[in-house]
Formats: sequence, structure tokens, C-alpha cells
Amino acid sequence: MARRPDIPSAGSGRITLTEVAEHAGVSRSTVSLVLRGSPLVAVDTRERVQAAMAALGYIYNRGAATLRAARTQTVGLLVCELNNPFYAELTAGMDDVLDTEGYVAFIANTAEQPDRQDRFLQRMREHDVDGVILCPAAGTPPDLPDLLDRWRLPCVQALRFVSAEGHDYAGVDYGAGMETVIDHLVALGHRRIAFVGGTLDHSAYAGRHAGFTAALRRHGLPEGPVLRCPLTRRAGADAAEALLDRPQPPTAALCYNDVVALGLMLGLEARGLRAGRDLAVTGFDDVPEAALSRPGLTTVATSARQIGQEAARLLLRRIADPQGPPERIILPSRLVVRESCGALTPSLHHRELS
Repeated sequence: MARRPDIPSAGSGRITLTEVAEHAGVSRSTVSLVLRGSPLVAVDTRERVQAAMAALGYIYNRGAATLRAARTQTVGLLVCELNNPFYAELTAGMDDVLDTEGYVAFIANTAEQPDRQDRFLQRMREHDVDGVILCPAAGTPPDLPDLLDRWRLPCVQALRFVSAEGHDYAGVDYGAGMETVIDHLVALGHRRIAFVGGTLDHSAYAGRHAGFTAALRRHGLPEGPVLRCPLTRRAGADAAEALLDRPQPPTAALCYNDVVALGLMLGLEARGLRAGRDLAVTGFDDVPEAALSRPGLTTVATSARQIGQEAARLLLRRIADPQGPPERIILPSRLVVRESCGALTPSLHHRELS
């Protein structure tokens, strides 16, 4: 009887993970996860891989696998500002996945300092962590991911990246989120729209600013004032004066994140004004407090917890298959309309916005 062409003959040597992956139509890392009994693999995929193993006669060399898997079951999480509630959600999402897989995470706050980040990475290497999830500090050299590759330290960049190609990354489409907000504000009648927040240059700021300018250009509007300031409530509150004291103040302010937007709303209150009535205010991230503020903050939901989960899954796949092709996971954003933009406040539309 003729042998099936996709099944190697008995004399062709030991069946490899790559051959099982090709037969099952999955990646090599997925096969590794199935062998480890990981719950990250869907049931139907697991069954397809197991069927491929049976069809090919794959024999799991557990002794060799034990030597290859001499791991510490620890990973490093390096974030740039732990005091931001967005990063708390991001970290919780990472932990959701890592804990399920039996991993313990070491969390470090780089405080946007590349030198501090380098010290943490070196220390984590000394402690032999199995991999790291890195939100690169502003000013991180673009060759850092290459250095980690030479260290054989699996790394996933999250939220920001310093090297766009050839490395694993999990984040959100910042530009599309900003364009959605601009479209909404223009539909409400706004023509003078400010962008508030951010003093440091990195990929997340560049993505937001690119979306802001692209949307204004698409609507035939000049770029509104861009007010760069620290990502704090105090800076947001101070920005209220800087915006309103302009000769032609904007009618809407699109903030870099919710922390700045909530501060800006406080700054308006200090002047006897209200977001949504006297100035449309929007944020970015949709932290839990955004829905609880008064007025409720219109913002862009970026699913911090889900980004954390995807980054952790991506790191586990990279640990299982260090030689696999790089992956980039870009999650969509979603506009959440509340009272602070004036869409639910009719009195705002009685004003002259142009």
C-alpha cells in the first residue's frame, strides 16, 4: 500500500516538532504548548496536534525536553509609570495569564529612565528569568531588543516599541483611536481642537500625534494647539488656564490619557467652568475612574487588561519557541461617549463653536 506523502517513513529518522506543526497546520510553538499541557491552546487545536502526533508516530523525548526546559518559571515585567492606573490594569492582565501557567512575575518601575531600565534588565538576567515584557522607557536605544536577543532573553515589547520590525510586540492602534475622537468632536461642531499631554517622545506619543494631525487634515482643519505637559492630574489642571487664556481658546481638548483629562476637568471646575458645557474634554485609555467622574469622561477604551494578557501569551509562545517568527498583536480601540465631550449636554451646542 502506498504511503501518504505527508507522513515521513519510518526510516527517515525521529519525527520533529516542525514536522508535527506542518502536518497539523499550526506553529511549532503551539505544538510545544500542547506537549506541556498548556491551557492557552484551544481544544480543537489541541486535538488536531494530538492527531498529527499519532498519525506521524511522534515520540516525545521527555528527558531531552527536561534538559531544554531548565527554566525558573519567572518573568520580568518592566513598566514605565506604576502610578498610572492604566498600568495597574495592564499588569493585572499579564498576571492573569502568567499565574495560570505557573509563572511568577517580578515587576519593576523604570520611571522613564533608560539607565534604571538597564540595571533592572541586567539584574533579571542575573536571576535567570525565562523572559521579559518590556514597556520601553522614553529614550531607550533602538538596538536594545537586539541586545536581549544576544543574551538569549525572550522579550515582548508592550504598548511602546523601539524597534518596529523583527521583534515581538503587543499594543493598540493609537492613531485610529485619536482619529475616532476627532471625527466625533468635528461631528459635534468643533473646529478648534487642542491636543494636551505628553513631554516625552516615544512610539505611543508619535502614534497619538499622527492620528490627531491626520484627522484634522482629513477634515480640512488646521492643527489645533498642542500643549505638551507631564502626564499628571496637576499638569492637566494647569493646562486649563493655558488653554482658556489663549486669544482664541479651543472649544475641545483631546488629552493624551485619562489622567491628564481628569486633571483638566478639575482645572475647569476651579474656574467655575464645567467639562461638556464650557469646554469639551476627552481622554484616552478608559481607566475605571473615567466612568465614575462627574461629568463622565468621554475617552478611548484601549483594553489595558487584554493587552497585558496578549503580551503574556506572546511571551510564553516565545519562551516555548525561541526561533519562531516574530509576532505583532495590535488591538483595536473603541470610543466611549460620556458627558464630558458635550454630546449629552444640549447647552453646549447652543454656543458658537466655529
